[in-house]
Amino acid sequence: MVEGQNPVKTLLDNRKNGEYGGIPSYCCANELVIEAILKKNLYTQAPVLIEATSNQVNQLGGYTGMRPADFRDMVYRIADAIGFDRDRIILGGDHLGPLPWQGLHADVAMSRAKEMVREYVLAGYKKIHLDTSMHLGSDKFENFGAHIVAERGVELYMTCEEAYQELKQKNPNEIHPVFVVGSEVPIPGGTGEEKVDELVVTTPEGFLETVNAYKDVLEKHGLSEAWEHICAIVVQPGVEFGNYGIHCYNREEAASLVKCVSGLGGLVMEGHSTDYQTPTHLREMVTDGIAIIKVGPALTYALREALFAMSYLEKEIIENECDRANFMETLEAAMLANPKNWEKFYKGSEWEKRFQRRFSISDRSRYYFAVPEVKNAMAKLFKNFNSTSIPMWVLHQYMPVQYERIGEGKLAVDAKEIVIDFIADVVDGYNYAVRK
Repeated sequence: MVEGQNPVKTLLDNRKNGEYGGIPSYCCANELVIEAILKKNLYTQAPVLIEATSNQVNQLGGYTGMRPADFRDMVYRIADAIGFDRDRIILGGDHLGPLPWQGLHADVAMSRAKEMVREYVLAGYKKIHLDTSMHLGSDKFENFGAHIVAERGVELYMTCEEAYQELKQKNPNEIHPVFVVGSEVPIPGGTGEEKVDELVVTTPEGFLETVNAYKDVLEKHGLSEAWEHICAIVVQPGVEFGNYGIHCYNREEAASLVKCVSGLGGLVMEGHSTDYQTPTHLREMVTDGIAIIKVGPALTYALREALFAMSYLEKEIIENECDRANFMETLEAAMLANPKNWEKFYKGSEWEKRFQRRFSISDRSRYYFAVPEVKNAMAKLFKNFNSTSIPMWVLHQYMPVQYERIGEGKLAVDAKEIVIDFIADVVDGYNYAVRK
């Protein structure tokens, strides 16, 4: 990394000079997942980018109850506990803008968005995705276009710049944030519906419209030099997932977009919803200039898979049901008691909705892992696993990869470490995609 320069900018500058590279963006607020990400990268030299979304973390607490400084402190606490160097962590904010308040009048929604981005920058976040692509409560649809999106994005950029200058007064060596603009259009975190085969790859014209709108608005405000801090544009490169389906990256479908961006002097694309892509597809994306690859639900889905595998195992080795953690049943009860995080996304018969609550790759169950009863069930599941003599051949039935690693002496027979190892296999696919 270049001393005094944002490590994301360094990495992308190196791409301009012909060096292969990219960076995964891990967008998750789950502590076990964050620990898995950091442990998988403990002995590498690469920076690790961990992001929070505007719905997860904002000045009002978001659905996690955390403000930007709280999320930062949580990540650093996990890093300190495992000996991970804080200086290697890049904190990012995803979809920062009026999204949490989009039903309000534009003036109110943008005022709250400014408060939020200010808190993110003051808390030390160094990669900021400014997303003003959504209609607000007072917007007239016929007048809404790229220049309104850019005007609002530049408003937020100026707020971020003011906050950065405050930081710089305290520390003259403060690293400047980099910015990402644009939107992939679908709602963050997957479509939730079976429309993955209907998605449209961002066109070169659409991409250039975003670029030119931002350049025009920055110039209008006398901020043309700010363009050097915008490192990427969010695009839809042809990847998406719904409740059951995954649309894999297709280089032919993305070819015209890739060709367009490659002629723009080092600007790269950021791909969202890259969850569940194969490592080969991820590497193709990075090679093609989608150098920032964002992942979130696939990580918590792996966590759920691991916990379910342990739950199935628990049913085989603990005879009395009252002694079991019954994690799956507890999670289901929590989702039924408070359906607001899944009911808009899961459709069909009661049986189909039950199936989706458990196995949909949109993974709405992730919103319930912080529910006290669910946390307690997970703790009891770990305790039961660690206090019971587990026949290794039964572990092989449910977690064959972890069985092999235990046999090779690479993994301890410990419930938490086994779950972390399970999640880390997702992380490994992203590391492969960006590895030189």
